[in-house]
Amino acid sequence: MAVKIRLARKGRKKLAYYHIVVADSRSPRDGRYIEKIGSYNPVTNPATIELDFDKAMGWLQNGAIPTDTCRAILSYKGVLMKKHLLEGVKKGAFDEAEANKRFEEWMKANEAKIEAKKSGLEKSRDDEKDKRLQVEKDINEARAAKLAKRNAELAAKEAAADVAETPVAEAPAEETPVEEAPVADAQVDETVVAEAAVEETVVEEPAVAEAAVEETAVEKTAVEEPNVKETPVAETEQPAVEQDQAPVAEDTASEEATEDTPKE
Repeated sequence: MAVKIRLARKGRKKLAYYHIVVADSRSPRDGRYIEKIGSYNPVTNPATIELDFDKAMGWLQNGAIPTDTCRAILSYKGVLMKKHLLEGVKKGAFDEAEANKRFEEWMKANEAKIEAKKSGLEKSRDDEKDKRLQVEKDINEARAAKLAKRNAELAAKEAAADVAETPVAEAPAEETPVEEAPVADAQVDETVVAEAAVEETVVEEPAVAEAAVEETAVEKTAVEEPNVKETPVAETEQPAVEQDQAPVAEDTASEEATEDTPKE
């Protein structure tokens, strides 16, 4: 009967872990086994391995055959290295003290390699975390800048709308009187000048008319004065009128005679 060191699957879907067991090669994978010597969890990074070193060494020395995955696990833990050194001691290549010394040196180098891998993984995780944080920070800054720009544009639009609504509506009411005032004053001045001209014309015409009236009155008085002198004071007014009328008739008769007479 062949005995194998193999893995028995446990856990659930996508979160499986394995038991390292010693079982008959004819039994199913998750079936009956002889002995459990450890566990293996490949989900973690690096993988978590728990192994009973002495039991694994005993089964290997008794002829148990490990599967490929279990061989890699046993090599990782140094079981195969220890088995190789013990075989060298049996052959007489070196003594057991030298074998133990070489095994300790190998284990130190292996542990240093494992620690370097762990530190490298932690560093890569930290770098990845910092990178994600930086990317998220850049995205947040870009969003904040975009939001600030949009708020500034909205504020500018609102300010422009306020300026367009208030000052433009008030400007014509304030500016038009200032612009039209000189025109109104000029019109008032023109009307004043026109009125003054009218007044001058009105004032001058009555003066001319009064002068003409005065001249006619003087002429009449000049004409009438001799008649008044000729009339006696003791006579009544009726004869004076007749005497005044008589010379006028004579004057008109003389004027008609002068007009009818041909000129020499």
